[in-house]
Amino acid sequence: MSMDIARELKELLQIVIDRDASDLHISVGRRPTLRVDGSLTPIEEKEVVDSEFAGAFIGEILSKEQRARFLEEKEIDLSYNFSDAARFRVNVFVQRGNFAAALRLIPTSIRTLDELTHPALLHEITKVSQGFFLVVGPSGQGKSTTLAAMIDEVNHHRPCHIVTIEDPIEYLFTNDKAIVDQREIGQDTKNFHIALRSVLRQDPDVIMVGEMRDPETISAAITAAETGHLVFSTLHTNNASQTIDRIIDSFPPSQQSQIRAQLSGTLLGVLSRRLIPKVGGGRSGAFELLLANAAVKNLIRENKTHQIDLVIETSAEEGMISLNRSLAHLVKKGEISYEDAVMHSLNPSELRILVSR
Repeated sequence: MSMDIARELKELLQIVIDRDASDLHISVGRRPTLRVDGSLTPIEEKEVVDSEFAGAFIGEILSKEQRARFLEEKEIDLSYNFSDAARFRVNVFVQRGNFAAALRLIPTSIRTLDELTHPALLHEITKVSQGFFLVVGPSGQGKSTTLAAMIDEVNHHRPCHIVTIEDPIEYLFTNDKAIVDQREIGQDTKNFHIALRSVLRQDPDVIMVGEMRDPETISAAITAAETGHLVFSTLHTNNASQTIDRIIDSFPPSQQSQIRAQLSGTLLGVLSRRLIPKVGGGRSGAFELLLANAAVKNLIRENKTHQIDLVIETSAEEGMISLNRSLAHLVKKGEISYEDAVMHSLNPSELRILVSR
């Protein structure tokens, strides 16, 4: 397969942008494939990928150091700049002995919370001086986009120092009222835990941790929130109560009551989000928003997290939103189909009642 791989790479990345895709998959035995509005569609005009093409494609993306690390570790995360048009978050891996890659498009412009139709209360969270706020949801549901919008709002409104710790760096911030220092794992710092340990000596006001992967990182993030910083992070969990359980369960039983106390003292809230196919194309955001009021803090301290869903249900006047209410609202507006709402609901029978009201 003789080819100009640099031109092929350019063409494929341009197709991602032109067709408004979120991801590009390169896998041997299939044509290059896009994810558009949540569904996979092969690029019909391209040939089926063979191992030579996959190797050349991935070789073109990786630097010399990255190539060495990839060959040793068999997978690597990185960001890739595509001229001035866009950046991609890339994961390169090996499957059945062949190289493969998944590329996620990161738009160059950061959208605002209002453009993303987020709950208005998120504006208030960005004004707080200390505490811990989490954006959660399955992979590919726009967690990074939400975090970027919140960080950029702080950047435009507060003269403060923001430090982000990411793997890899996704959205690029332009300093406005704030100084934004972005640190990439593997390039600017060794790992999340070490970066978080040293961040407190960097005089930050706001800290964004790309992902909380282990108890050390979680513990350091909560401690940073306790010591007078505003901390944002993400977790791959389905909803607010599961998020709190996941944080606490990641620690050995002997430490759990201490973490519960720390979390109840620092938590500001949890936003869980889903992207759902819109009727007629595109995707709509559905949300669950938990605000850590006195009742919620109490439930966390007393290990009664299973009651949190009920608090969300009954605290709409405080601005909390249950996922089912958000889904029902989108169905009634005609933005999403009832079938898609049911598919994303964690409690379909309750959703049925809400939609029929």
